[in-house]
Amino acid sequence: MKFGKNLSLAATIALGMFAALPAIAAQLGGDARAAIPKDVQQLIVVDYRAMQNSDAAMNLKARVLPPELKQLETALKSSGLNDNHDIDELAFAAFRTATSGENTKIVGLAQGQFSLPDILASFKKQKVKATKLRDNLIYPMGASGMLVSFLNPTTMVFGSSDAIKYALDARDGLAPNFLTNDSMMQQMSIVDTEPIWSILDQKGTQLMMRGVLGEASQLADYDTVKKRLSGSRYTMNFNNGVKFNLDVVTPDTFTAATMSSLLNAAAMYKKVGGTAAEKAAIDNTSIDSNAGTLQVRFAASDSQFSSLLQSPLFQSVVH
Repeated sequence: MKFGKNLSLAATIALGMFAALPAIAAQLGGDARAAIPKDVQQLIVVDYRAMQNSDAAMNLKARVLPPELKQLETALKSSGLNDNHDIDELAFAAFRTATSGENTKIVGLAQGQFSLPDILASFKKQKVKATKLRDNLIYPMGASGMLVSFLNPTTMVFGSSDAIKYALDARDGLAPNFLTNDSMMQQMSIVDTEPIWSILDQKGTQLMMRGVLGEASQLADYDTVKKRLSGSRYTMNFNNGVKFNLDVVTPDTFTAATMSSLLNAAAMYKKVGGTAAEKAAIDNTSIDSNAGTLQVRFAASDSQFSSLLQSPLFQSVVH
């Protein structure tokens, strides 16, 4: 699955590893939510502090984090922030615009206790000059080509010049923002008490499921039901092993049951030719439906998950 169309499963799993240690809920404040444009395809929110203390998280991030997110992270580090002490939560939102078509733009958001006087003094010392968009001051992030703007002392938004402009327009009320997206707000309310969570809209869900199903996505059954996938959400937890919970929302019991059958069939197909680690991973995954929701549950030990990372199946899923 290509990252340009939504935050791929590679980003999903890599960011999920950021929550490898105990963490509080990763929740977005009001200013952060308002700075996300309305037409969000996927939103990922993580506890950022835990990442720095987990070798597994850092190793996996280096293995599969897409180039676009690596670019944002590099820009973040060059902005004058001490990311070990300043950042508590980090979010990435992939959103569509009227002119972006199938591709999405990506904006990053960081929350924490930022010492703005120190940061601005560092910018001044480096002769970094701000541009102004209405009342917003926008600073270049080193030589990365990325920009950053502080919404308040605890929230900043960063990204490419066009992405950050869309974000600031949304926050300033000149364009619809995430707060007006009722379906995605409802999805968020179900998962945002977790240290790592993500929500996807209909398009993002279709792309994700196509990647997960692999060749099974070519079956007529999937072509029939894919337009009936309303959205999805997942949480990840790496305390005492690995746990991944995915819910795909559909309008009725039949659609959810059909998706469950397709996904189970795809799992069995992968298992036939899979490695020992891949077969164990499939055995540790339950796929079922409840009313109108497809439910996928994965649980494994740290060593089992480590073995899975080396497998061809994992590489085919995350790219």
